[in-house]
Amino acid sequence: MNVLSYIDFSNNTFDDRSEAPSWFSTLEALTTIKMNHTNLRGELPAALFSKPQLQNVDLSHNSINGTLNISSNPSTQLQLIDLRDNQIDDFIQRSIYKESIGLILANNPICRESDVTDKFCSPQTNITTYSTPWNYCPPPLCGLGQVSSPNCQCACIGSIFFKVPSFSSLENSTIYISLHDSLKTFFHEAGLPVNSLSLQNPRRNMDDYLVIDLKFFPSGEPSFNRTGIFGLAFAFSNQTFQPPKEFNIYYFIPEPYSNFLKDNESTKHKSSKAGVITGSVVGGCVLVVLSVLAGMHLFRQKERAERPPQQSQPFALWDSTSSSGGVPQLKGARSFTFEELQNYTNNFSPINNIGKGGYGMVYKGSLPNGQPIAVKRAQKGSSQGGLEFKTEIELLSRVHHKNVVGLIRFCFDQGEQMLIYEYIVNGTLKDSLSGGSGIRLDWMQRLKIALGAARGLQYLHDHADPPIIHRDVKTNNILQDEQLVAKFADFGLSKPLSDADRTHVTTQVKGTMGYMDPEYYMTQLLTAKSDTYSFGIVMLELITARNPIEKGKYIVTEVKESMKRNKELYDLQDILDPVIGLSSPLKGLEKFVDIALRCVEDMGNQRPTMSEVVKELEYIMEMLVHSSSSLSTSASYGGWSKDYSNDSLLY
Repeated sequence: MNVLSYIDFSNNTFDDRSEAPSWFSTLEALTTIKMNHTNLRGELPAALFSKPQLQNVDLSHNSINGTLNISSNPSTQLQLIDLRDNQIDDFIQRSIYKESIGLILANNPICRESDVTDKFCSPQTNITTYSTPWNYCPPPLCGLGQVSSPNCQCACIGSIFFKVPSFSSLENSTIYISLHDSLKTFFHEAGLPVNSLSLQNPRRNMDDYLVIDLKFFPSGEPSFNRTGIFGLAFAFSNQTFQPPKEFNIYYFIPEPYSNFLKDNESTKHKSSKAGVITGSVVGGCVLVVLSVLAGMHLFRQKERAERPPQQSQPFALWDSTSSSGGVPQLKGARSFTFEELQNYTNNFSPINNIGKGGYGMVYKGSLPNGQPIAVKRAQKGSSQGGLEFKTEIELLSRVHHKNVVGLIRFCFDQGEQMLIYEYIVNGTLKDSLSGGSGIRLDWMQRLKIALGAARGLQYLHDHADPPIIHRDVKTNNILQDEQLVAKFADFGLSKPLSDADRTHVTTQVKGTMGYMDPEYYMTQLLTAKSDTYSFGIVMLELITARNPIEKGKYIVTEVKESMKRNKELYDLQDILDPVIGLSSPLKGLEKFVDIALRCVEDMGNQRPTMSEVVKELEYIMEMLVHSSSSLSTSASYGGWSKDYSNDSLLY
């Protein structure tokens, strides 16, 4: 056990004849021993205290007796030896005892001698000068996502997954030491409040990924504050930590950190009260329409019975026991047969292949009436594809908005799962910003795209029934039509908010690194403000054309470190995309940056809602319209206008 560092056998009823284990002295990596209340007896080996990594020893409330010998050369890292309530009657090193080591011998026979006044015999409550707080702090109240350390700290815990490590053996301790050291160095250089960390239980999961459990202990405080925990979130979610080359690609999944859970539960409680009041008002209206709904239901049942089997029961073969869940519940969406889509896509010809993602291939097709379509075809046998398929058709069958891509139909036939969307001619916003589409976006066009995308999110959050959190807001999922109208796509990771809880949903962390909300990342509580954070990243990407994480640098940090608020354009010219039109005035850009930075605040309650973001972007657009004498109508801005009489948006 040459890498064993932490032992805790406390509160176990060992046999009364159990001697203090001599093998403790052979553990070179040992840092902590906790064996209080275990019935240990006998003398402690002096060699134990000379282990080079040893920091803390708690053998209190036992029957250890004889002479205490901590050797003349104890570990330089030794902080505490807690031996209170034992039977020790002598201490060899009393005269050369180091003040830097916290030693507690209270309630031992040696402390009952009349001439002994050494402070290590004082009751615990009087010990105030040791360098470590372990001696006199109360037991930490660590909750979900935390584990107590010997020095009264609550750790952040989680697991790190390495997809393609270059080594196969899990028993090579040297490789883990290199990971430990690189993490420790990174935290120090990044100024993160991590005092120590622990790597445990290396193993392979079902996907053959290397999984290691991590614990991070805070520095100087009982638990991490929000700043510290978000610093850890950024380090992993945005890939600023670079592991040794042997480990390669990774991702980190933390346990929820309990501090934030309490705050969100309070918010949830307040929201539920408002829901009760609203429900009472609405309840009476329901009775009025029940008879109408019953009649409509009977009419629809009759209509369905008259349809062909594929049209009336497209999910007759759906496996509700699989990871994809129960049969999809749709609202108005209709299906195509596999043969129909073969005809519409020229038998899924490679020439018609216009994209590829984790879900599968995307093909361009054409309906008999000439309408172009995009067919998203899932990879066969993909459980993830089945779940995304179900999510998208359920959600998109309920939403209809100018800034959300339209679902035309679906196909669940002959083992195929396909989604048929309206075809969006100008591809993704990511392609336009990177130059891949050949479109050069000026400042006005970028502002228009940002406003359209914000309206799409606002609709999902405030007007969809139930409200929808997209969960994967990024430039790859924003499409542009022929007039550069932004449309949100790819709802495979989206989550609806149920009537029972309209504030957040607890769910496994999913999304795209660089765009992910750190609060959601560390708590697993997904809220509408999680989309707001991701949208803030999109806004910064719109003006810089940089990836969220580029050459190990995070776009939020780059903007904050470069900007000077007292200068024109906040002095961001060096990181702005030159294509944006730096030779002409970029009116409103400073306010645009302000909104983006508010969206990426660490805490969700400090971020604006998407409704507020829309209003702010509309204000910038109005400034540009009114300040340009060369543009006589708002039609020059690609169809943007505002009806000032009722403050509603027109498209």
